[in-house]
Amino acid sequence: MKKVLLFIGICLCAIGAWAQGFEGTIRWSMTMEITDPKLKAEMETAQQQLNDPETKEQLKELQERMKDPEMIKMMESNPQMKAAMEVAMKSAVRGGGPENMQDMMPRGMMLKIKGNNMVSTMEGGMANGMEVLHVKDKPVTRVNRAEKTYSKMPESGGQPAKAKVTKTTESMKVLGYPCTKYVVEVTEQGTTMQQVFWCTTAIKDINMKALARQKMGQGKGSMYYDEMEGVALKIEMGSSQGMMIMEAKEIKRGKVNDADFIIPADFKEVKMPGGY
Repeated sequence: MKKVLLFIGICLCAIGAWAQGFEGTIRWSMTMEITDPKLKAEMETAQQQLNDPETKEQLKELQERMKDPEMIKMMESNPQMKAAMEVAMKSAVRGGGPENMQDMMPRGMMLKIKGNNMVSTMEGGMANGMEVLHVKDKPVTRVNRAEKTYSKMPESGGQPAKAKVTKTTESMKVLGYPCTKYVVEVTEQGTTMQQVFWCTTAIKDINMKALARQKMGQGKGSMYYDEMEGVALKIEMGSSQGMMIMEAKEIKRGKVNDADFIIPADFKEVKMPGGY
């Protein structure tokens, strides 16, 4: 799960390198399929425990405590914690099985782009409403508008992973754009992970070459590579736990408010929350 959440954060950072003359919004869908037998077994065991009568009674008591005025006040002061607790409780009540892990994961991502500036917002799951702000010549920043805070995200460092990029003859259409399939094998510490990018050269005002300079976390593989041409409209990333798929669902050109790229003066800077 930690790797999956890290990948979500990476997507928010890396896609922010898009630049050029594009102004408008791009909406992405995000899905994950769990394939790791061990993780599935652990979740099935957890589901059996949740189905135990004693556990169900404890969950019922917890639900009642969440109605307490003091508890409500505490959660209202921290919308992200409230969202996480509600999602976790919903998943637990439904059984907590592998299929319910989707409750914890984002369903999509909205990008607002204006030239070299961008703000990305997660939709659904525990990260619902999380924003990451990219402004030219400034640090990438995570913004929490509900709490009126912001945190500068750490820069990547360390040795980059080795990557082998292969352009294939396979093609498909995404949003009506013809896309070519690229397969990327990233090797790090003896472990190889495969990524698939579906890229189109039909979109001229979005430049993804800059993504080659964006690294994954502490000097890991890039989210885009110089060997690829065009704009990636679908990304598939496999891990030991499963497969994460991102796909562009809408590209809409239009005016974007300049205020979306400005941190309000009354927002307070805080340290980056742990686990991101």
